[in-house]
Amino acid sequence: MNKALLVIDTQDSFYHTPYWSERDLADFQHNLTQLIAAFRCNQHKVVKILHSRDDMPDSPFNPASGLVQPMAFLDTSFDKTFYKSVHNAFTDTGLAMWLKRNNIDCVTITGIRTEQCCETTTRVASDLGFQVEFVTDATLTFDMQHQPSGQRFSADEIKVRTELVLAERFATICKPQDFVA
Repeated sequence: MNKALLVIDTQDSFYHTPYWSERDLADFQHNLTQLIAAFRCNQHKVVKILHSRDDMPDSPFNPASGLVQPMAFLDTSFDKTFYKSVHNAFTDTGLAMWLKRNNIDCVTITGIRTEQCCETTTRVASDLGFQVEFVTDATLTFDMQHQPSGQRFSADEIKVRTELVLAERFATICKPQDFVA
C-alpha cells in the first residue's frame, strides 16, 4: 500500500493565536517526529500542508505575517507542500490529484487542530475514496468553551469526541507506535 503522511497546519501561526497552549506540545512533537521518521524509513511520502489566508490582513495565517511556515521542530524536507485557505487540505489545493499521480491510496492524518482541519481533511479524504489513518496522538488541539452555555471542553475530551465520530466511518484510529517497526 502506498501511503502519504499529511502534516497539517503545523506552523508558526499558532504561536500567535489567543488559544495557544504548550501543555501538550512536547508529546505532539515527539509523536509527530517519530511518525515522520517511520514514514521516511518505509519510503512513504511526507506532505506539508500550510494554512494561508490572504483575505485576513491582521491574521497570523496571512503570508505577510511571516508565520506561515513549519514549526522549527519539523527539521525535515517534505516531498510536497500545499497551501490551503479552508478547513480541509483538498479543496482547491491539487492534493488529491498529486496523491493519485503518485499512486497513493492511503493518507495518514496528523497536525493542528484535531477537531478542525485534521478532522475535516479526514472526512473529505474518505469521501474521495482514500483509505485514512488518523493518528490522534500526533494531532494537537486546545481547550474550548462552548458558547453560550459556558461549558468547557478539554483538549483530551475534544480528541475523544473526534475519535468517536471518525472511527470506522471515516478512518482507522492509530497510535504512533503502529508505524514504528
